Amino acid sequence: MLRTYPFQEADLVVSFLTRDQGKLRGVARRARRPKSPFGSGLERLSHVKMFYFQKETRELVSLDSCELIQSQFGLLSDYTAGVVLDYMAEVADQILPPSEPNERFFRLLLAVLDHLRGGGPGSAWRAVAYYSLWAVKLSGFLPELRVSGESKAIAEEMLRKPIDQISGEKWTRETAADLRRFLIRRIEEQIERKLATVPLLEAL
Repeated sequence: MLRTYPFQEADLVVSFLTRDQGKLRGVARRARRPKSPFGSGLERLSHVKMFYFQKETRELVSLDSCELIQSQFGLLSDYTAGVVLDYMAEVADQILPPSEPNERFFRLLLAVLDHLRGGGPGSAWRAVAYYSLWAVKLSGFLPELRVSGESKAIAEEMLRKPIDQISGEKWTRETAADLRRFLIRRIEEQIERKLATVPLLEAL
């Protein structure tokens, strides 16, 4: 689940990423009512099994219900992790074209979310750097990295290994900061707008 928007009195418009059809948008009827058929499944970046139907003549699919597979609720008590979740959701929502399958991006989200839930020192900043790098690469516009030699070595390792195998336990806001900011600028250039979550991220 990437983002929701209020729609009419009790409904929501939902932007969500599927494994096989890419990013879709749909209407969740009665989702804002206390006894919603969606429960907590529409929380930001929840992993769910979504039931919906789609008409070729309509841009929005009709959402029926969902079954929660993995919630990110446990991360909400950590403000830093919460900001990182907001950043990840915004990047995916802005960078991915509608209805274009991208299973590798789907798996990227699952892997980074699993890493965040595992916690540990610096996991949030490692997650931001890894996610940003692969989001740009999988979207097809990874340029030559104009960053420090140390950050370039980190990026090369990230392109070879899963996130949980990246070396360095003491990640901080300043670790590979030039790489993170370079990638964010590249994303913003591609989507032709500023990411709303970046000032919150950089203020941590």
